[in-house]
Amino acid sequence: QVKLLRVLQERVFERVGSTSAIEADVRVIAATHRDLDQAVADGSFREDLYYRLNVFPIEMPALKERAEDIPQLITSFNQRLSAAGMSPAQFSPNATVSLSRHDWPGNVRELANLTERLSILYPNAVVDLTELPDKYKYADGINAIEQPELAAKNQQSSGKKVLRPIPEDGFDLKNYLVEVEKMYILQALEDTNWVVARAASRLGMRRTTLVEKMRKYEIHKTDDTAE
Repeated sequence: QVKLLRVLQERVFERVGSTSAIEADVRVIAATHRDLDQAVADGSFREDLYYRLNVFPIEMPALKERAEDIPQLITSFNQRLSAAGMSPAQFSPNATVSLSRHDWPGNVRELANLTERLSILYPNAVVDLTELPDKYKYADGINAIEQPELAAKNQQSSGKKVLRPIPEDGFDLKNYLVEVEKMYILQALEDTNWVVARAASRLGMRRTTLVEKMRKYEIHKTDDTAE
């Protein structure tokens, strides 16, 4: 820790076993979701480290305080998914309004995870209120009538909007089904506040089976998944 503080303060360091100082031409960008002022006050974060890092602070409001950014963020996430070879889902106006009412305890990362999950479940389709997971549905006051463009697109899909278009050169169905299973398991766990027995019941499997699948897919409750 002392060596790290020196790098931050003086921008120099020594290689292991050497006594020659080397200048570090770097810029450190640090981020956190914690209240560091409070953390310093209660002694859970080093004060000297805080002041070495806190040169030019930028405070980013939580997603729930800037819901108007949600459509742009979804567009950005969809561009990344497309670049990764996926077929991202689109969100209807009603679905977007509903998402804007969510508290987003997992912040932007929660929205990114939701966008990817729905793109796996509904590739190239338009997600409306009915497709959103229950905890993201805030239907009060939202016009439940399907938008004309949404109806047209869903009619064109002939009731197959949950199916992934099969590329000309084919694709790995086994891996795709594994990803779908992982997403459903994660959704069931989140919808039941990570009560494994309830999630297993919702998925129609025994608790021990779900535990085995969670271990297999390395699904566990973390700051990122407990959203």
